[in-house]
Amino acid sequence: MSAIQDIFKGYFMEYVDTYQFTYQQSKVVENIIYCKTKEMGQSTYACETCEDTAVSYHSCRNRHCPTCQGVTKEVWIDKRNKDVLNAPYFHVVFTMPKQLHRLIYHNQKVLYDLMYKAVAETLTELAADKKYLGAQIGFFSVLHTWGQNLFYHPHIHTVVLAGGLTKDNKWRKTSNKFFIPVKVLSKKFRGKYMHYLKEYFKKGKLKFLNDMEKNEDPKLFQKLVNDCYNLDWYSYTKKTFKGPLAVMKYLGRYTHRIAISNQRIQSIDLENDTVSIGVKDYKNNNQKKIVTLETIEFIRRFLMHVLPKGFVKIRHYGILANRNRNTKLQLCRKLTRSPLYKSKFEGLTKTEIISLLIGKDVTKCPSCKKGHLKLVEEDTS
Repeated sequence: MSAIQDIFKGYFMEYVDTYQFTYQQSKVVENIIYCKTKEMGQSTYACETCEDTAVSYHSCRNRHCPTCQGVTKEVWIDKRNKDVLNAPYFHVVFTMPKQLHRLIYHNQKVLYDLMYKAVAETLTELAADKKYLGAQIGFFSVLHTWGQNLFYHPHIHTVVLAGGLTKDNKWRKTSNKFFIPVKVLSKKFRGKYMHYLKEYFKKGKLKFLNDMEKNEDPKLFQKLVNDCYNLDWYSYTKKTFKGPLAVMKYLGRYTHRIAISNQRIQSIDLENDTVSIGVKDYKNNNQKKIVTLETIEFIRRFLMHVLPKGFVKIRHYGILANRNRNTKLQLCRKLTRSPLYKSKFEGLTKTEIISLLIGKDVTKCPSCKKGHLKLVEEDTS
């Protein structure tokens, strides 16, 4: 049993007495509590040599579960490796001002989608400008909603292909420096997001709850808008990558990351009902620190980061968009003389993939160490 599973199992009913929660949040909790237990169903295996049996409990496969992302992440990286071009890539991060955090949280589906839309239009339009590149680029974006201490901090991680396809179907490359000045990027993103936010307000698409309710007044909403326009929105570029395949390996840490992993749980104090977590202090040279929270507060912060049902978290754009993979992306592959990477996992079962990842045949019988375990019964109830 994992540390986070222990916390939900022991304290969620106490949390229910204190806080309201959504149906989606309750499903995530239920999945985490029952992950790899008999409630999730089980598969029974028998050795083909000694006939010894073994039972394996099913995973919940919920994308918020701390124990269910490993294989999913590796399969995603393997699939995306074939899209990587022999060209520079940059990791760009777009953050939202604190003044909008509550409004975004109360309108998650609408305003998360707007974050993606504003990022996509910002990058596409600036890259097409001859002053910066004058070409169609490719990129993909991933939403994160947390900071190290689990507070609500919505931001977008984007991997940008630093080079693109011109209108006359030629490859235009850039230098090793990111081709759009960060100040220009931030200002454009701010303008895009606020433009659409004002449109949504006019069309009545936004909900204003609790202490944000006052902003339903057009004058107070305009004040909020003005305050946000007066801020310098914080966007930044991170390091480039050493070789094309390093791109996906590096980004795999972001695409399937959840708010907190079991490895960051330092201790659970049953006597004092507290959880201690490890954090990096980004303002102080990434110094490692320990933060102690009341268990109920830990659950509250964890559940803030549950995404809306059916929400698409990883989104591809430009020459990396699905509609362009077999046309423009293939042309760019030829123009950049990019090697074709072979899939390691294509056609393999999940069991075979796990065996490859850990370097051990997980089907080998632990009793006789000669035969292999074969599925004889599966209970999915």
